[in-house]
Amino acid sequence: MAKKTRAPRSSGTQATTGRKGMSVHLGLNSVSAAHYGGWSGELMACEFDANDMAALAKSRGIKPTVLLTKNATRAKSLAAIRLAAKQLKSGDLFFLTYSGHGGQIPDVTGEEEDKKDETWCLYDGQLIDDELYFELARFASGVRILVLSDSCHSGTVTRDAMAPGMGGVKTRQMPPDVAEVTYEKNKDFYDGLQKEIAKQAKRSQDPDSVLASLELDTRITAVESKFKPAAILISGCQDNQTSLDGDPNGAFTGALLKVWNNGTFVGDYSRFHKQILKGLPASQTPNLFPLGAAGRFLKQQPFMV
Repeated sequence: MAKKTRAPRSSGTQATTGRKGMSVHLGLNSVSAAHYGGWSGELMACEFDANDMAALAKSRGIKPTVLLTKNATRAKSLAAIRLAAKQLKSGDLFFLTYSGHGGQIPDVTGEEEDKKDETWCLYDGQLIDDELYFELARFASGVRILVLSDSCHSGTVTRDAMAPGMGGVKTRQMPPDVAEVTYEKNKDFYDGLQKEIAKQAKRSQDPDSVLASLELDTRITAVESKFKPAAILISGCQDNQTSLDGDPNGAFTGALLKVWNNGTFVGDYSRFHKQILKGLPASQTPNLFPLGAAGRFLKQQPFMV
């Protein structure tokens, strides 16, 4: 029998500010073998992660949308993000979480130094990092965006690799051979998508280069003038690491929920990130990436509408 999702207790109603919060939570325990070259990528905890994040959002007065496994398609995921972009205004909060496999495809637009674009493995196709950046850039100036990604971005593990010393727990990494087969099978789609994004976005800088150069200081407010909202990304691991699946939550999501402690956590996003990091093994080091004018956002209590 499946375990019931453990919902965080409400931490009290937010002060009446007139601000609005919306969230989207993607959790995939498998993907469509038809798109991924016969690979379905079964995981255990991703749906639990999405449901727990939605419960946390609801406890903070944020209206959640949850898309699980077969419902977490490219079309439905992008539609949910775009709906929030249309409805939210300056001062509002958009909270986006992803729990599932991370992948990579060749970069055909020449923006990535490693010649790879990182992806989220949605049910019927991958969502490219450039694509996500472009969607988030559509939000109005002053909207606060929080993204939590419990997935892998490493290309160094083998098919269905188990994490060493972790009792046979799977990593959330699409195996490199699967990534290659998936890309070759859908090459025209992914190449065309990257080129169209590059054409529409007309960015002054590559998002990965921007993120890599950031430090948590006053320079944050001067980064990427074309990106109008204020965004914070906390990812499950470094690009050369893997995120662990688990029971009932992924390692990153489980550590985050423990630190949050049903709303009793006190501190800003920087402290939140540091406390999550302490709860994970050295093999999995979460990253904190601000983008846009996020200096003031970083100093707020997490999940504050």
